[in-house]
Amino acid sequence: MDPYVLKTLNEERRARRAAVLVTDLGDGRDRIVREGDRVPGELGAAIASAFRTGISRSVEAEGRTFFLNAHLPRPRLVVIGAVHISQALAPMARIAGYPVEIIDPRTAFATPERFYGVALHAEWPEDVLKRQPLDSYTALAAVTHDPKIDDFALKAALDARCFYVGALGSRKTHAKRVERLLAMGASADQIARIHAPIGLDIGAASPAEIAVAVLAQTIHAFRSHGLESKGAVA
Repeated sequence: MDPYVLKTLNEERRARRAAVLVTDLGDGRDRIVREGDRVPGELGAAIASAFRTGISRSVEAEGRTFFLNAHLPRPRLVVIGAVHISQALAPMARIAGYPVEIIDPRTAFATPERFYGVALHAEWPEDVLKRQPLDSYTALAAVTHDPKIDDFALKAALDARCFYVGALGSRKTHAKRVERLLAMGASADQIARIHAPIGLDIGAASPAEIAVAVLAQTIHAFRSHGLESKGAVA
C-alpha cells in the first residue's frame, strides 16, 4: 500500500471517521474515499453500500474490478441518565456490539453497584463531553427527564451529528424541550432529528421493554445510515 494512503487511512481511523480503501485490482492502485465524498456511477453505489454495511468485498464497476475495504468506527451508545431503562439497556447494547457509557451527575443513581462493568461517569454531561466529544458514530439517548441534565447533551449530540438522538418524554414534554433547544441555538432541522418519544413504537411499558425499543431504533438508525427519513425510521 502507498505510504501516503496508509497514513491518511490511519488518520481517519484515529479521528473516528469512516473511510473506504478502494483498490483497483487491475493495476493495484489504492485511494481513500471518505464518507461524504462524491463518487459517481456503479462504483459510487458500491462504496455507499460499504459505508452503510461496513462489509468489505470485491465489486465490478465500469468494466474493472475493485476491492472495497471498509473502515467504519465502532458505533457507541452514550446514555444520559443512570435510571432503570439504562440498567436494562447497557447489557443489551453490549451484546449487540455497542459499547455503552452512562453519564449522570446524581451520585445516588450513578453507582458501580447498579452498573457493574459499565463505563460510568457520575458527572455533568458538560464536563464529560468536553473530554470525550461526541461524533457521527455515536448514538445518544437522554432518559433522565431532567432538562438540567438532558438538554446540554442533546444539543451537543445534534451539533456532532450523532447518528441517533433519542429523548424520553411525552409529546407535551418534548414540545417544551423544543422551545429550550431553540433558545440554545439549535435549528428546527436539527431538532427534527430527535426521536421523541424515544424508541420504536412497540407498545413498550416496562423499563426493559423501553430499552428494547431504544436499542432497536438505534440499530435501525445506524444501518439505514441516513437513507431513510426520520419518519420512516421511527
